[in-house]
Parts: sequence; structure tokens; C-alpha cells
Amino acid sequence: MVKQVILNDTPIDVFNFREETIVNKETGASVPKISFQFIVTNEEYHDITVLLYEMDFHVKVPEKEMAFPATIYAYSTSVTNLYEAGAEGTFSLELIGR
Repeated sequence: MVKQVILNDTPIDVFNFREETIVNKETGASVPKISFQFIVTNEEYHDITVLLYEMDFHVKVPEKEMAFPATIYAYSTSVTNLYEAGAEGTFSLELIGR
């Protein structure tokens, strides 16, 4: 069970990790696609959103010995305002290999 994904050297504790291989429609190459969820607290919110706005990542999944460049395929969050003290939300992220 994967418990951590590292995006651009930022470790993130994750749950509901899934992986698959898909075909890149532009190149015809097989690329990894991963999806996972993670909890973000109001204290982490700014740093995580700044990280996600980068859109392109070097991804590492230590438990799977995976490392690849990726971009965001899909992203959602359970809450839109994490500025209140004590607030937390669940982020869902799908990344596709480049």
C-alpha cells in the first residue's frame, strides 16, 4: 500500500493510491498515470497550492520504486476555503507521465 508520493521533493502522505499505464495519444508511448488523495490542513494550504500551480512535477513513489516526470491530469478538493484555523480538506490528484 502506497503511503507517500513525492512531488518536486515535497513528500505528501497519501491514501487511495491507484496506478495504471495508459497510451499517450500524441506520441503513442505508454506512460504511467497515478491518482491519490491527501489531507491538507489550513497550515499546509498555501504551500500545497503553490506546489500544485507548478503543474509539472518530478514524481517519486518510493514504495513502488517509481520515478517519472508528470503533469496534472485532474485535480479536485472537498473544500474551497482552507484559510480558517483548524480547517482541513481532502485533495484528489491524478498525474500523467510525460
